Amino acid sequence: WRWNVSDERGAARQYANIRRLLDRDDVTDLVNACDPDREGEAIFRRITSYANIRKPTKRLWVASLEEEAIRQAFDTMKPESAYDGLAHAAEIRAKADWLIGMNASRAYSLAYNTRFTVGRVQTPTLAMVVDRDMRIENHVPQPFWHVEAPMGGWTLSSERIENQASARDALSMANSPDFAFHIESAESRREHDAPPRLYDLTGLQKDMSKLHGLTAARTLAALQSLYEKKLATYPRTDSRYITHDDLGTLRNLVSNERADGFIDPETRPAVPRLELTVNDAKVAGHTAILPTARVGKDSLAGLGDDERLVLIRVVRRMWEAVSDDHVHDVATVKAIADAGWLERHMDQAGSELAELRFSSRSDQTVSMGWKAIEQAREQETDDVKDAGPRNVIPADLEPDTTLPPVPQGGCRLEEGKTQPPKPFTEATLLAAMEHASRYVDDRDLKAALDDDESHSGGIGTPATRADVIEKLIRSKYVERKGKQLRSTQSGRNLIAVVNPSHRNVEYTARMENSLSQVEHGEQPAQTVMELFQAETARIPAQAMQSAERNKAIVEAQRRANAPEPFGPCP
Repeated sequence: WRWNVSDERGAARQYANIRRLLDRDDVTDLVNACDPDREGEAIFRRITSYANIRKPTKRLWVASLEEEAIRQAFDTMKPESAYDGLAHAAEIRAKADWLIGMNASRAYSLAYNTRFTVGRVQTPTLAMVVDRDMRIENHVPQPFWHVEAPMGGWTLSSERIENQASARDALSMANSPDFAFHIESAESRREHDAPPRLYDLTGLQKDMSKLHGLTAARTLAALQSLYEKKLATYPRTDSRYITHDDLGTLRNLVSNERADGFIDPETRPAVPRLELTVNDAKVAGHTAILPTARVGKDSLAGLGDDERLVLIRVVRRMWEAVSDDHVHDVATVKAIADAGWLERHMDQAGSELAELRFSSRSDQTVSMGWKAIEQAREQETDDVKDAGPRNVIPADLEPDTTLPPVPQGGCRLEEGKTQPPKPFTEATLLAAMEHASRYVDDRDLKAALDDDESHSGGIGTPATRADVIEKLIRSKYVERKGKQLRSTQSGRNLIAVVNPSHRNVEYTARMENSLSQVEHGEQPAQTVMELFQAETARIPAQAMQSAERNKAIVEAQRRANAPEPFGPCP
């Protein structure tokens, strides 16, 4: 194995500059100040190994860019050898990805006489999309009904009734002239919704997709441009916090210069709560995304459309993160048919209405707090819909009371149908990649995938997730349909034929578990590398066995690749 220097984007020229510095006679010791994570360690080791440098080295492990934090980190540097486990884990990860991805892609391409691309992150991501699409297509809508009872400014809704005849019987009884509800419980509480955290890259990409329809790649490109223009901090971060050392910087950022032209002055918090953004333990590499001190109301003038939208959102999230809670009053009511009514109508009332439970919920804003910052378009989840007329439950409603519908006999039947899961959008697919441990059952493997101490949690990294999605689209495994991401037949074919171990998130979870053991000295690096090499050796046989099982797909690919006939030769 030997790494070579790429000549793309001036890499060779930059390497030559570093090499000259490393070779200088007056440079007797080195400091590894790369990112404090697995990939940062890998970059330093690869450069010094390629340059054949053997000078004494110490490791600077610091996430903050504040002077005091950097000085403290310099005072507590450890020998580079203390991070050998981390370096071994990084090297194994890179080699295993290359070995398995290259061999699986080639093996399945040959077995099926077509071009298949298999990757540790790409293929499980594609499997998520294919699985979602198949569940959508196989969904059979099932009807259900609710009895809706108007109560004078608010509504009681029954639980779901799956039989239409039973629903009609329940409606008929609820519309009886003397029908009444027994209020089992009536509760009211004031809730405080804390501000959202600052952005990491994936969080920003999700919101830009939901709010403005920007792809993850466009958001990253715009943020990278803002970073190069010194208007935003480092983009490829997976942290949503800053450190205590960065509080001074944030205190300076929260000023009129970052308010004018970005937010309504009336929504600015009177006393920004900077402490909400601090969590040293959650900052492993780079801190959360923030605007820089160069940003002001004039900064937007010379930016492109994407850059302008991204910068506005980054600034607004900064203000949201330090703002007041969103305060709202939530009232809930639970009710059943009144026992007295049931007793008087025993011959009429069936078990459907006697056991049917009703409920109501109202939510009234007391103080907008942080939600006032983004006024133009409220950030809602994909599942939030317009609730229609406001449901206002009386504040003086008491439990153990009896109330009739208003007007009496005004109940109605609402029909609905079960819905399939929603197709993935860029925002929801990014979320699925970030929280991929939801697809893993084993507790230890789930923990390995969530562990973000030395690597990004989930599958992929903030820096690569956008490119993974774009690669699936370029490979014609996934296509965009408006905001939706839908699998193509080629994508479905790949997931149908590839070995389950290479399409499941559990593969990455097992890898991360093994790499964590290497990092912490619990397993020899050579042993783990040999496991991945053995897995690679099994791939060709797996591909040929797959082709034997899926002859219909092999034949379909043969016909698709056959040359177009132009008739007999004259």
